[in-house]
Amino acid sequence: MSKILVFAEQRGGELKKIALENLTLARELAANIKCELVTVLIGHNVTPITDKLALYGAQQISVYQNENLTLYNSQGYATVLAQAIKDHMANIVLLGATAMGKDLAPRIAAKLNASLATDSTSIAWQDGELKIIRPMYAGKVRTTIHLKSDIKIITVRPNVYLAQENPVTAQISETTAKPTDFNAVVSEIITGAKDKLDVTEADIIVSGGRGLKGPENFHLIEKLAKKMGAAQGASRAVVDAGWRPYEEQVGQTGKTVSPSLYIAVGISGAIQHLAGMSSSKYIVAINKDPEAPIFKIADYGIVGDAFEVVPKMIESL
Repeated sequence: MSKILVFAEQRGGELKKIALENLTLARELAANIKCELVTVLIGHNVTPITDKLALYGAQQISVYQNENLTLYNSQGYATVLAQAIKDHMANIVLLGATAMGKDLAPRIAAKLNASLATDSTSIAWQDGELKIIRPMYAGKVRTTIHLKSDIKIITVRPNVYLAQENPVTAQISETTAKPTDFNAVVSEIITGAKDKLDVTEADIIVSGGRGLKGPENFHLIEKLAKKMGAAQGASRAVVDAGWRPYEEQVGQTGKTVSPSLYIAVGISGAIQHLAGMSSSKYIVAINKDPEAPIFKIADYGIVGDAFEVVPKMIESL
């Protein structure tokens, strides 16, 4: 009998959107497989956010708490989550393909001798087994993965599933994690601007490239993004030149994103950049070079000078 376990990622007592997206996916899988679903929440004083998990269909929630889990700790979280998987005898485990999920998933896979599929964009139950699809080779191909081990660990790319509410009454259990789980404790995490949207979670992204000619012109990207409630992104060339911080870099060596709308301003479309954003639902390219590779994958293209086009977009908005 299968059992699905969803790791509900949270930071600072706030659930990440991917946790709710994975819950929606897990509900569908559990209905098709006809198996149980359990949601695991790890942290300190995080019980209040179980209400939101219940709003999205989490009927069985296990909370593992310890003050040393207030901030993400690779060793501590991996130990606790591996134990949670054993406690619930789960054999399908879903995490987000986020910074935390990418760090945590291989650790628990190693601890449990489990197989691992990363950055998945589609998961379905077909012919009595999981069919997992993920992009490979910088997005050039999509491969179907079949995991053969008893325990299957899967990370899911954010924004590929729509989180849908399904209010239920949750059964909540709380466990205090043992102090022996922590040989190291994280006391502080320093991040960028707290009011800044993370490109991996944003529904709309406005990215700028070398076509903007210098860091002083990125105010156009900032204004357009603000008007649209979007996150700001950048190409690798821009980040390498020191114009924008690495946290904004989209691409093979940056962050992989799947927003509903991706606007590329002054980005030519090198294969490394396309690898990080080609799964966007709609792509708009603005470039004065009509032969720019970005136009080959764009749904909408504007051949024009960004310094003329973007101000008109801002004015229209």
